[in-house]
Amino acid sequence: MVGDNLQGKYFSITDPSHMNTVIYQVNKTEREFAKNGPKFTVERLEYSEEYIGDKKRKTFFVENPAPEGNPLVILSFAKEKVIVNMGYLDYDVVKISKKPMPMKFQTLYNEEEIEYKDFAYTPNMQRPISIIDPENGEEIKPILYFDEETNEVKGKCKLKPYKKYFAFEIREDKKK
Repeated sequence: MVGDNLQGKYFSITDPSHMNTVIYQVNKTEREFAKNGPKFTVERLEYSEEYIGDKKRKTFFVENPAPEGNPLVILSFAKEKVIVNMGYLDYDVVKISKKPMPMKFQTLYNEEEIEYKDFAYTPNMQRPISIIDPENGEEIKPILYFDEETNEVKGKCKLKPYKKYFAFEIREDKKK
């Protein structure tokens, strides 16, 4: 289901009780910021949730949808697995993509507490990578700092020991 709102679009999905779906919108970085920063950033979509029997109906919201459409990363977390789909919010429908977007994803695990990876932000505070706790689908919020050497805002995520995390990043397609 896709609907209109004064400022955006919304659509719904229904998850079985053992699954938790989260959706990210992929944004292309504005040209003037893309020289030194990431080419793409990801933004988690806000949603509301209602229970229908043993299923969860989630209604996702896209603020200011692009006239040309919005690329989406759809992640469905179940026990011990993650289902990754690419989608596209077209004017009035969500389409699941047959052509994969260049995306790097991996499971992170360590037996010691670690800080994971410095990653640069764009000037409007968007980032190219997201790290998610697969047990609850929640994003691990990065600790931001200003790198005086590179004159950039960067982030690091603190990861707990003996715990698995799912990380993904949208990359530039080098084949073009």
